[in-house]
Amino acid sequence: MKQRKAFKKGVHPFEGKEFSMDCPIKAVKASSLMVYPLSQHIGAPAKALVCVGDRVLKGQMIAEAGGFVSSPIYSSVSGNVKAIEPRQVVNGAKVESIIIENDMLDEAIEGFGEGRDANSLSDEEILDIIKKSGIVGLGGAGFPTAVKLTPKNADEIDYLIVNGSECEPYLTSDYRLMLERGIEIVEGIKCVLRLFPKAKAVIGIEDNKPEAIKVMNELTASYEKIGVMPLKTKYPQGGERQLIYAVTGRKVNSKMLPADVKCIVMNTASCYAVYEAVCKNMPLIHKVMTLTGDGINTPCNVDVPLGISHQEVLDECGGASEEVCKFISGGPMMGMAMSTLDVPVVKTSSSILAFTKDDVAQIHQSNCIHCGRCVKACPQLLVPQQLGKAVKAESNERFEKLSGMECIECGCCTFVCPAKIPLTQMFKLGKARLREQAKK
Repeated sequence: MKQRKAFKKGVHPFEGKEFSMDCPIKAVKASSLMVYPLSQHIGAPAKALVCVGDRVLKGQMIAEAGGFVSSPIYSSVSGNVKAIEPRQVVNGAKVESIIIENDMLDEAIEGFGEGRDANSLSDEEILDIIKKSGIVGLGGAGFPTAVKLTPKNADEIDYLIVNGSECEPYLTSDYRLMLERGIEIVEGIKCVLRLFPKAKAVIGIEDNKPEAIKVMNELTASYEKIGVMPLKTKYPQGGERQLIYAVTGRKVNSKMLPADVKCIVMNTASCYAVYEAVCKNMPLIHKVMTLTGDGINTPCNVDVPLGISHQEVLDECGGASEEVCKFISGGPMMGMAMSTLDVPVVKTSSSILAFTKDDVAQIHQSNCIHCGRCVKACPQLLVPQQLGKAVKAESNERFEKLSGMECIECGCCTFVCPAKIPLTQMFKLGKARLREQAKK
């Protein structure tokens, strides 16, 4: 497929992918104590199905979906339930969690990992398997995949867009997945396409990943309904709205879903998880992550069991330099600084970034100089400097009138601001105020 014109504006931060892009995925074993927060997705928290003292098996559902927009949770080890109590997660909040003491026997439920022919399954059975497997958006959003795959206009969907752009600096786990497990990703895509008879799949990959483009082109060459589209390397190319526009030319706003423009968007890792669920009888119990940054002793890409702590993952992979002053979960543009690594890996975990220099801590904020750089960078075509003034003035009406809810919190405006104003954080506050006002 030809490369389409990219979305307007955006930025070009330092990529940093050279630290880990050539590092094959390696497995990390589960630790002695595993923690499973009941909220690892957008929507209602899952409801525990086990009690303290129960013995569980690998691949066993330990918490069921708590509503229509929710997702079940499975144990990645065999062992005994030690406690069900609040535990801290990446954002600092405490979330009700199931704590399992790993017995190291790795005993799995019956049929776990056994091959299954997707062609022998009906479309309804495939959707039911995906729903029960606990798959969510693994690109970081965490929206339950089964809900995404049941739009009201399923017969109208004409694009399944697979996000392989991985536009956040430093992250390379999706890149390695495409190189090493591309066949499985394609099989997962084929399963999803079964649900949308009119759709064709497009795998969007930024053109700074030529090897991934080559591999996925070779793997999809014989499938008429699956193609690869090279995308211009620019942040945030992997944003849902930007990706849809780059591939189809269609526009989506905050009041719309991708299905409203006849599109379904999935991450490559989510497609791989669909393959495992449908073709291997494996619910979502593990995740591929990137460990990188100038503070990581041995940058790498790792396949880790859900429930292990970030600290134990780091320790298993060579640790970090004593000079590290900042750890980030996720990418440097939209990720979250971590106050502790003693928090569990969950479905939406994508990385551990370690840096020996904290650029944010050295920032000295000044007043807006009206240079317009934030306007030139915003991929949503907003006027960030005016939105910032509305937030400062606590004017919800003004913020809404300036289309503040269209902000995708990508961080482009903050990145380019010479006055070092934390615009993105301000817009998060503005949006939260509007949502609170709407509730009242």
